[in-house]
Amino acid sequence: MVVGVCTVELFIGESQSLKDKRQVLHSLKDRLHGKFNVSVAEVDGHDLWQKAVLGMACVSNEGSHASQVLEQALNVIKGMPAVEVVRTRLELL
Repeated sequence: MVVGVCTVELFIGESQSLKDKRQVLHSLKDRLHGKFNVSVAEVDGHDLWQKAVLGMACVSNEGSHASQVLEQALNVIKGMPAVEVVRTRLELL
């Protein structure tokens, strides 16, 4: 069993409040979970309205599959106009 973990630091430039940030993140998390069946949670930056750090996890029987799924999820995030990816980190455990 392999667990792929990806941490993504985001900048949400158009967010003017925590409510705006939550709307963007809720939409993003639903999209990622529905399309890739990954677990997604905000893991840092809870009180900041233009910054968020998301953690994603994928469990697989092969490391290459977990890595591929997380890379595809990252591409979806990078394609969203409402967020800017500041930093990413991918690990296989």
